[in-house]
Amino acid sequence: MRMLIIDDDLPARTFIAEGLRQQGHTVDEAAESESGLHMALDGAYDAIVADRMMPGPSGVDMVRAMRAADLRTPVLMLTALGSVEDRVEGLNAGADDYLVKPFAFSELSARLQALIRRPPLAARPTRHVVADLEIDVTAHRATRSGEVLELTAHEFKLLEMLARNAGHTVTRTMLLESLWGFHFDPRANLIDAHISRLRAKVDRGFDTDLIHTIRGVGYVLKDPR
Repeated sequence: MRMLIIDDDLPARTFIAEGLRQQGHTVDEAAESESGLHMALDGAYDAIVADRMMPGPSGVDMVRAMRAADLRTPVLMLTALGSVEDRVEGLNAGADDYLVKPFAFSELSARLQALIRRPPLAARPTRHVVADLEIDVTAHRATRSGEVLELTAHEFKLLEMLARNAGHTVTRTMLLESLWGFHFDPRANLIDAHISRLRAKVDRGFDTDLIHTIRGVGYVLKDPR
């Protein structure tokens, strides 16, 4: 099996990687979420072990970006935060299992094996509906109140990601990671410019705005009524 370990804690990462290698697995390592996401998207891994708390984008944001990019590899998330709320957040972000530090390697190994034995994740929905907005991913078509929206390829991908996370805030970092990779500063206005053009097509001329700004964080697609 081929595994990816993403953890900024070198002793912890080495401990896990060496244990898996002794079991005969091929193991790649990443020290932070940006390179970890690139490796996850570029490599064919059987499972990923990711720490929750890392510099820059968190493990939770990283897993969200993986799922937004349609990566279905099982993810075991590690954390020193053991509250129910923390575990729920990680699982809702797309992690498949959660292991609280400190842990025994035997338990981590058993959990990874259980994840690998699971059937593949269900196919992603190809149709999204938010209020009077309908998105058909297969047909690459979006309509609002029956009116076809003329979107560019990037605008459609952006709208699709917002729709897949409808009702939840999608951060600028998540959008950059999944649509453009980590080649841009998240403080740059690339996302803002695309959102502005998307708003002009999705919201302008309609009674209700569906794309909302969460100041300093990102955007959310929702029906405010």
